[in-house]
Amino acid sequence: MKPDNSNTSTENAQDRLSLQYELIGADSSTIRSLDWNRSRFDIEFGLRNGTTYNSYIIQGEKIALIDTSHAKFHDQWLETIQTTIQPSQIDYLIVSHTEPDHSGLIGNLLELNPDIEIIASKIALQFLANQIHRSFKSRAIKSGDELTLGTNKSSGICHRLEFISAPNLHWPDTIFSYDHGTGIIYTCDAFGLHYCSNELFDTDPHQIAADYRFYYDCLMAPNARSVLQAIKRIEKLPQISTIAVGHGPLLRNNLNLWINNYREWSNQKNKGQNYAAVCYLSQYGYCDQLSQALAHGIGKAEAQVQLVDLRATDAQELSSLISGAKAIVVPTWPNKPDIELQNTINTLLAALEQKQYIAVYDAFSGNDEPIDSVTNQLRNLGQKDAFAPLRVKDIPDGNTYQQFEEAGTDLGQLLNRQKAIATMKSLDADLDKALGRLSGGLYVITASQGHRETLRKSAMVASWVSQASFTPPGLTVAVAKDRAIEALMQVGDHFVVNVLKEDNYQHILRHFLKRFPPGANRFEGINIIEDLAKGGPVLADALAFLSCRVDKRLEGPDHWIIYGIVEQGNIADTEINTAVHHRKVGNHY
Repeated sequence: MKPDNSNTSTENAQDRLSLQYELIGADSSTIRSLDWNRSRFDIEFGLRNGTTYNSYIIQGEKIALIDTSHAKFHDQWLETIQTTIQPSQIDYLIVSHTEPDHSGLIGNLLELNPDIEIIASKIALQFLANQIHRSFKSRAIKSGDELTLGTNKSSGICHRLEFISAPNLHWPDTIFSYDHGTGIIYTCDAFGLHYCSNELFDTDPHQIAADYRFYYDCLMAPNARSVLQAIKRIEKLPQISTIAVGHGPLLRNNLNLWINNYREWSNQKNKGQNYAAVCYLSQYGYCDQLSQALAHGIGKAEAQVQLVDLRATDAQELSSLISGAKAIVVPTWPNKPDIELQNTINTLLAALEQKQYIAVYDAFSGNDEPIDSVTNQLRNLGQKDAFAPLRVKDIPDGNTYQQFEEAGTDLGQLLNRQKAIATMKSLDADLDKALGRLSGGLYVITASQGHRETLRKSAMVASWVSQASFTPPGLTVAVAKDRAIEALMQVGDHFVVNVLKEDNYQHILRHFLKRFPPGANRFEGINIIEDLAKGGPVLADALAFLSCRVDKRLEGPDHWIIYGIVEQGNIADTEINTAVHHRKVGNHY
C-alpha cells in the first residue's frame, strides 16, 4: 500500500506518548514515536525536552523498513505499520543498530511476517540473535555494500541503498544507509538529539542547538575519532538532502551547520597524543552505560578517550589501541569467559606497557570475575593505578553514574597534568599579573537533580559571577568544563548561588576547595537547608542566595559561561558585605 501525504498522529494521554507519520521524500516516510515525558536516557544523562524514536519506510519495487521503535510504543507503532503498509509486504528490515530503543519491536514484527530479511552489520546480527531468541532470515553487510529496492512505479525513482559502517556511534554495530534515489542518509544515533516536538525538521536551529550539543557531548564525544572517520565517509557520497536521525527532528535546512559542528567538536577532542582507552563488553551487565559515563568524564577534562568494545575489536586493532594508550580502564569480565573472549583478554594483557595507568570498574552482570581479582591480576603486571577500583554494589542509578563520570574527569586531569603545568608557565609575566588584578566575590554554586534515591548533588567555589541583566534579572557564572557540577547546569536546569560573608567564609572555602573522591558527598559536615531554593541546597552560613534557571550557555576555550535568570533570592543580613577574592595571577585558579 502506498501511503498518502496526510499526517497520521495517535496519542496515549496517560504516558504522553504519541506517534507521527509523515512523508519525508519521494516514496519515503517516517514513523516518529514521540516520548514527551522521558526524563533520562541510559540513566546517566538527564533529558530536558523528552525524545523521539524514529523509524523509516522506503518503497521501491520492494519495501524496506529502517529500524523499529521502543517497546513502550508496542500498540501504537504496530497499529500504524498495519494501517500504512501491511507487514506482509515488508521485504527488508534494516537494523541501524541493536540498542533496544530502536530494536524493541523486531520480535513483534517478525511474528507478523517471519519472512522479512534482516539487513545489518555482522556484530548486530550476533547481538540480535541473543536479543530476540528466534531464527530469522539475515544478511550481513559492511561499508560499500548495496541493496537495490528497485523503481517505484508512481515516482519513477530507483531506490538504491549504500551502506556505511560507523562503529561506535554510539554502539559498535552501527551502520548508515544512504538512498541514492532521494539523497537521504539514515544515521540512527549519529547527528541526533533528544528533543521531542511535532516539528518534523530542523526549522529553528537556535531552538535545538543546546540539545544537539548536549547529545554530542554525552554520546558522541567519547568516540571523536570514529566521528571524524564517519564524516570522511559520508563526504564521499553524492549530495545529501536530509539526515534522517534516530532521535529528534530530521536535519534538512541547516546540514552544513550540523556536520561542521560535529567536525569542529571532534577535532577539538582529538588534539594531543595521550588518550585513555576505556574498554567495555557490549551487552554485558551495565558495561555500555558505565563505560559511557567514564568516557564522558574523561572528555570533560579535555582529554582524549577511545571506547573499545572487547567483543567487536579484532586482535590487531585491540593490541594497537591498548599499547598506544596512556591509560587503560577495563571492566570485570565473566568468571568463565568463552574461548574467543579469553583470547581477547589475553591480547589485552599482552599489549599493556609498563608506564601506563590502569583501572578497573565493576560491570555488575551477576557473573563477573571479582573486581579485586581482576585488579590484582593487572597490578602484578606493574602498571600504575589510575584510580581506585570502581565498585558497583546495587543496580546503577544516577549517583553511580555521577561517581563514574567524576572518576573519568580525575583521570582526564591526570592525563593533562603536564599540559596544564605548561599552560600556567606560558603567559607573559606582566600580562599574567595584570589579569590577576581582576577581583571578584566569593560564592558557592550548588545544584541538584532527581529525587531521594537517585538525587544527584554537587557544588563548587566560584568567583567568576557577575550580574548580566536587569529585566529579567540575570547573572553569568563561568564554570570550568571539567567541573562535576557542569552536568547539572544545562539549559532549563536550576542552580543556586550562595553568597559568602566577608567575616565568616574561611571554613566553607576550605571545605569546598578540597579534592573530593569520585561520588563523595560534597555537603558532609556543612550545614545546609534543603528545599528552600529551587535548584540546590542553600548554605546555612551564606549571606544570601539566588536561585537561577539556566537560559543560555556560551562555550569558551576552557569554561562554559552560564547565563541564568534569577527567579528567587533572599538575604540574611543587610549590614554584612560579600567576601572578596583578590588573585595574584590570571592563568590558573
